[in-house]
Amino acid sequence: MSRLLKIWLIVLAGAAAGVLVAHDSGYVLLSFGVYTVEMSLALLLLLVAVLFVGLYFLVRAIIRTRRLPTDLRSWKQRRGAHKAQEAMTRGLLEMSEGNWRSAEKRLARYADRSETPLLNYLAAARAAQLQDAHDRRDAYIRLAHEHMPSADVAVSLTQAELQLADHQLEQALATLRHLRSVAPKHTYVLRLLRRLYEQLGDWEHLRELIPELRRRKVEPAGELRRLEVRTHRALLENAFLSKDRRDLGRAWAGVPKAIRTEPDIVGDYAGYLQERGEDEEAEKLLREALKQGWNKQLIELYGLLDCPQPGKHLARLEKFLKEHPDDPTLLLTLGRLSMRAQLWGKARAYLEAAIARGGPVDAYRELARLLEHMDEENAALQLYRQALTGEEEKHQIPLPAHIGQPQANRPVLDEPIEPPPPHGGIKPASNES
Repeated sequence: MSRLLKIWLIVLAGAAAGVLVAHDSGYVLLSFGVYTVEMSLALLLLLVAVLFVGLYFLVRAIIRTRRLPTDLRSWKQRRGAHKAQEAMTRGLLEMSEGNWRSAEKRLARYADRSETPLLNYLAAARAAQLQDAHDRRDAYIRLAHEHMPSADVAVSLTQAELQLADHQLEQALATLRHLRSVAPKHTYVLRLLRRLYEQLGDWEHLRELIPELRRRKVEPAGELRRLEVRTHRALLENAFLSKDRRDLGRAWAGVPKAIRTEPDIVGDYAGYLQERGEDEEAEKLLREALKQGWNKQLIELYGLLDCPQPGKHLARLEKFLKEHPDDPTLLLTLGRLSMRAQLWGKARAYLEAAIARGGPVDAYRELARLLEHMDEENAALQLYRQALTGEEEKHQIPLPAHIGQPQANRPVLDEPIEPPPPHGGIKPASNES
């Protein structure tokens, strides 16, 4: 719109100038020594205008000529940047299509001319990683560091991700420790460290990392609690397998109070105590844990403890029958405690009730042992069979009455078999005269 307005203004000015010249063109006399020049004012103005335009274009041509090398370099840079942008876009598309070798070459070739060489080198490193070319991958990572030292966190994070993906756990650990020293509050660094410690089974360092994960809210609270439980279960197991018996107590002392009532942790620690013969200590632990709530795992473990006064423990657990009268695990545990208290009738009743309610194989075995003790061997044998098959013996295939005797339609292995005669069945002649 402004351009059209300018054109109209020029046309109006020209029209006004034409009207003035037509009315009075004016007169101009120029004298140069002995020379004189006469012309109209309109012609002089026209010559001045032509001279001004000519000088203007001449000056512009001189300036453009002097700036030509700079303009040419700028044009080449713009053209190279445009090609680099196209190459990066095409390279990323090829990576998505699975053409990793072509993508790597394209990204690396135009990285120097790209406006974002860091992204080119990082993408080329990923493409090399997908081809198992670790040397080229590391070279691209170094080039990315050199082109933008200020992006150390981004480059190192990419390096750590690639190392983790390639299961280079020790190298990834070194990279992540460097990152944590550079960016201690970076949540993604902490998340990768958590993942790495889990893969390495480095539960001690993971235990030290969990408070930082919780403080930075790296994971949801529920996930962190599950992670903490899993970590301390692993630490308890390692302590139990240690040659130093005191390590188990130290590991239990290191369990935070917030998760000491977790059934999995309590069950593991009580089981380790029971295996070491510390049944009374395990019983106290399980008793306190069961006060917090019902748990089948702890109930079953309670029945395996060998403690004095089993009748007292039996009476304590029988209180759960009001709320869980048909629970087979509870019935099995009560049967075991009754056997320890030598209450054979009550033990048989509880174990039979556990089996009737789909109890585990252990219920069959315990009842079979009890029946053997009560001289009911046939019933015990039947239970052992059910424990092996998992069900009652039904639809049995009949067996022959004399399975051990030979039959006429098959050879008896004990009878010698006469070898065939040599030479096509012709018997050798006798040497008797």
